[in-house]
Amino acid sequence: MNSYIEKVIGRVKEKYPYQPEFCQTVEEVLSSLDPVVERHPEYEKVDLLGRMVEPERMFSFRVVWQDDKGFAHTQNGYRCQFNGAIGPYKGGIRFQKDVTPSIMKFLAFEQTFKNSLTGLSMGGGKGGSDFDPAGKSDDEIMRFCQSFIQALYRYIGPDTDVPAGDMGVGGKEIGYMFGEYRRLKGNFENGTFTGKGFSFGGSLIRPEATGFGSVYYLEDVLKHDGETLKGKTIACAGFGNVTWGICRKAEELGAKVITLSGPDGYVYDPDGVLGKEKIDYLVEMRGSGRNRVQDYADKFGVEFHAREKPWGVKADIIMPSAMQNDVHMDSAQKIVKNGIRYYIEVANMPTTNDALRYLMEQPDMIVAPSKAVNAGGVAVSGLEMSQNSERLFWTEDEVDRQLHRIMHQIYESSVAAAGRNGLGYNLVAGANIAGFERVADAMMAQGIF
Repeated sequence: MNSYIEKVIGRVKEKYPYQPEFCQTVEEVLSSLDPVVERHPEYEKVDLLGRMVEPERMFSFRVVWQDDKGFAHTQNGYRCQFNGAIGPYKGGIRFQKDVTPSIMKFLAFEQTFKNSLTGLSMGGGKGGSDFDPAGKSDDEIMRFCQSFIQALYRYIGPDTDVPAGDMGVGGKEIGYMFGEYRRLKGNFENGTFTGKGFSFGGSLIRPEATGFGSVYYLEDVLKHDGETLKGKTIACAGFGNVTWGICRKAEELGAKVITLSGPDGYVYDPDGVLGKEKIDYLVEMRGSGRNRVQDYADKFGVEFHAREKPWGVKADIIMPSAMQNDVHMDSAQKIVKNGIRYYIEVANMPTTNDALRYLMEQPDMIVAPSKAVNAGGVAVSGLEMSQNSERLFWTEDEVDRQLHRIMHQIYESSVAAAGRNGLGYNLVAGANIAGFERVADAMMAQGIF
C-alpha cells in the first residue's frame, strides 16, 4: 500500500480509537486508491487525503422533548457536514437508539463518495439522534422532530445542507421537521428537505428508490455474466423501505426474495415475498412500530428463525439490506460454503472489513459495494431537488427512467475506473476510485482550506 495512504489510515485509527465504524470505512475506501495516489504525488504535499478524512464541520446538540405524560426527555442530536466540494451537503437523518458520532461520521464519509458517483451536484453529510421512535405516539414523534429542528435549522438550507430520511425517519418525520423549519424560517424553502410528501414537493418513487436502484445495478452485474434476473432467488435482510423496494422490483423482473430479517431473527419464505398481500404487509409491519419480522412468519405460515441472520440460506444472490456490520466472518464463510456467486451490498457498510476482503478473494464470487448499489435513494433525492428548484412535478415513469439511467452510469463508471487502473472487474475498488476522483479534482481546484 502507498506509504501516504498507510500514514493517513494510521493517523485516523490513532486519533479516533473509539470510532470503529468510521475507522473501518476510511480504511476500506483509502486502501482502494493505491494506483490513483501513486500517479498524483502532489496529493501528499497538500495533504488531500488527510483533509478528505476529516469533516468540514460536525456538531452535536441537546434535544429536549416531552412525552404524552408531560415528562421531559433529553437526547443527543448530531449533524456531520463532511464534504461540500461538489455541492451542498446531502444525506439522511437517522433516529435510532444506537446512533453515535462514529456512525454519523462513517455514514457522512461514505455519503460523500456515493453522492459523487451519481454525477449530481451533492456533497456528503449525515445526521441523527439516539431517539428511538419505536413505541412512541405520533404526538411524541412530532414534538421530538420539532425540537430537533429548533437546534438544527440555522445550519441547513437548499444551498447549504439538504437532509433526508434514513432509518427511523420516513415521510411522517420529514413532514414534521419541514413544518417546524418553515415556521422558524417564515418561508417555503421546500428544497431544504427531500423525501417529502407529494403535496408539498416530494418526488414519486422516493420510498422505493434505494431498493429499485439496487435491483437495476444487479441487472447490470448479471448482464456482465450473461445472466438475467428471471428465476433467481434473493436473500435479503430487514423489512423496511429498502427491502420492500427490492421485493417489488424483483417480482416485476421475474425474481423472488426468500428471506427477511429483523431484530428478532429472520424468516424464510421459499415461495417468495410475492404478490400484493405479502408485499403490502411489509408496509403494515413497518408502520406498526413492533419491529418484529416474526409477524410475517405468523401471518403466512413460513419458517421463523429466532435471533439468527439469514446468511446461511441457499440463494442465487445475497443482498444485505438492513444495517451496518450485519455480515461478519462467520456469515461470510457460510455464504462461500453455499457457492453463492453474487454478493450485492445494499445497506451502508453491511460487511465488516475482514469479511469483505474474504468474499472479494473468492475467485467465483462477484462483490458489489453499497456506496454504488444503494445510491438510488440519494439519486432520487437529487431529482427531487431538481423538481423543487424548477417548480416541476415529474411522473413516476420519468423518475424511474432517470433512476435507471443513473444506476447504469454508476455501474459503468465503476467498471471503467477499475479497468483503467489495472484492477480488472473489481466493483468495490472501481466505485471507491470513481467516487474519489471527482471529489479530489474539486478539492484540488478550490485550493487548500
